Amino acid sequence: MRYHFNFGDVLAYYPWLIKGTLLTLELIAVGGVLGIALGIFGAWARTSGPRALRAVFGAYVELIRNTPFLIQLFFIFFGLPSIGIQMTELEAASLAMVINLGAYSTEIIRAGVEAIPRGQIEAGQCLAMTRLQIFRHIILRPALQKIWPALSSQVVIVMLGSAACSQIAVEDLSFAANFIQSRNFRAFESYFIATGIYLVLAILLRQVMRGIGLMLFPAKVPR
Repeated sequence: MRYHFNFGDVLAYYPWLIKGTLLTLELIAVGGVLGIALGIFGAWARTSGPRALRAVFGAYVELIRNTPFLIQLFFIFFGLPSIGIQMTELEAASLAMVINLGAYSTEIIRAGVEAIPRGQIEAGQCLAMTRLQIFRHIILRPALQKIWPALSSQVVIVMLGSAACSQIAVEDLSFAANFIQSRNFRAFESYFIATGIYLVLAILLRQVMRGIGLMLFPAKVPR
């Protein structure tokens, strides 16, 4: 039995592909910015924050890093309404991505923070700087320089993981591919094109992160 490829039947649904791609980009834009911001705060909390806050973020990181993203997504979208917290599909997906990236970036940034020479921190203490001031003015930038490639890779991984958001009817790229193949039964062509788009998005996102790194740390991001 020969299979006759017909990509035209899939490309005829290009508005769905465009809409899904744009929504995927929206998810990673929100999840990336807020997730990294949460990770920076989490790294400060785990290295310089009060003991209680260290314990809270320690538990948060272990919980998120040791449970599947899909379960986290289902808990937010299906579980929270049971206690009266309602949100749309897009809000739930965005929150899940922020929480997930926040946990992983907390540990990545913390590794960079702990690599800062102790003498720099002691110099800040000699200047009567608070722990928050030391973290902000002395530790954060050099720490981000050290871990930027790893953090960039994690952002790309979270973007690719956003495909799971179609399970709660978020109309992202994965949802578009599922919808198209359900209409024309061209599963190979639909998922082949979706795979290609995800590949392009991952490469472009990595380049964007590299460009941001070059602007922030001109001499520290490898070419």
